[in-house]
Amino acid sequence: MKFIKAHGAGNDFLLTWTRDVPPGVDPAEIAKAICHRNLGIGADGWMQVDAWGDLPAIELWNSDGSRSEISGNGTRCAAALLIAAGHAGDEIRIRTGAGLKHLSLMERDSNSFLLLMNMGRPVIEEPRLLLPLADGDREVTTLNAGNPQCALFVNEFALDWRKLGREIEWHPRFPARTNVSFVRVSDDHTIDVRFWERGAGETQSSGTGSTGAVAAAIARGLVKSPVTVRTPAGPLFIEWEEGGDLFLTGPARIIAEGEFYG
Repeated sequence: MKFIKAHGAGNDFLLTWTRDVPPGVDPAEIAKAICHRNLGIGADGWMQVDAWGDLPAIELWNSDGSRSEISGNGTRCAAALLIAAGHAGDEIRIRTGAGLKHLSLMERDSNSFLLLMNMGRPVIEEPRLLLPLADGDREVTTLNAGNPQCALFVNEFALDWRKLGREIEWHPRFPARTNVSFVRVSDDHTIDVRFWERGAGETQSSGTGSTGAVAAAIARGLVKSPVTVRTPAGPLFIEWEEGGDLFLTGPARIIAEGEFYG
């Protein structure tokens, strides 16, 4: 099966045109095999890209084989592929599991792209939820940014946030599981974030996670738009006027293509 590898600020994906997916295969099993870091190609998720309908469309599977409604970084990667393959121009509309998304190409240098993406309007569910955990109760903010998000504000990252992220992902409070962002406020317009993503674990960055982190921080009065989100793989930039749509600017880079034998 042919694939293209791309990443959005270190959040990496394997993309396959729908016409190149073998018939009768189980997408969940493909995702687990091709995304495996040691036995496969390695990625946070696998995506099917369809460029032959009325509008381009994507379907996303996490590295554990579970489905995901959307990835902000992954959608930028798909947009970059569509542009590179001549299926889209500077304005791109893509159907996702979280609805129709609009992106604009800001800059391009060969296989590197800078894209502005309308992430939609985040829905704050619980601004301050006291979540019982193994080491005691922790206050979190829950919301939906196209997929479920849980933001936990911290003063530093010395705590075992990966273990905590795994616990929160599988917490009974979230029957469909949740993405988890650990957020440290640096100043009125800057946050540092670490990401534990549902179905993928630790990732270097996250578009929807950054969206959720910023929306939660603004809702709690900790920062103001615009906000720079400093991830381990570099910054993402977000603007959100309360009550309107949130816009994320970030990179996407196509880095390889090949064939996966399974």
